[in-house]
Amino acid sequence: MLMPKKIKYRKVQRGTRKGRSKGARDVMFGEYGLQALEPVWLTAAQIEAMRVTISRRLKKVGKMFLRVFPDKPVSKKPAETRMGKGKGNVEFWVSVVKRDRIVCEISGLSEVEAKEVLKQAQYKLPMKTKIVKRETGLMQNREVTPEVSNVVMHEKQ
Repeated sequence: MLMPKKIKYRKVQRGTRKGRSKGARDVMFGEYGLQALEPVWLTAAQIEAMRVTISRRLKKVGKMFLRVFPDKPVSKKPAETRMGKGKGNVEFWVSVVKRDRIVCEISGLSEVEAKEVLKQAQYKLPMKTKIVKRETGLMQNREVTPEVSNVVMHEKQ
């Protein structure tokens, strides 16, 4: 099971899952990826099940990139326990996945094979996902416009 070796605090608060993912919204390492369409906590067991499924289907031909890691501890109190007496013990680890986050990527396969592998991985996840393809010229969309560069030049003078 995936879990961090060392953390700053043993128990953390629940936090929020609303909103879009801050990063990891584009396919960066592979050619095809799985993008989350709804927010969810992915447990270490679910991530491992997805990883095993993808690695079995790749069979040393392609390459897999996991973009999530379970770094949040979730605590639970034992069943039939009265209120009070502090927070419960850590039961499992989760990764907070928000909308539009790329969960995993693969490369080295044809489009038909890649979609089939990712479709098998979708069955292991507790959320709606879609298969996305890497955009060619990803960084070309983020050029500086002429108006912005003129403003910067006037400020320097």
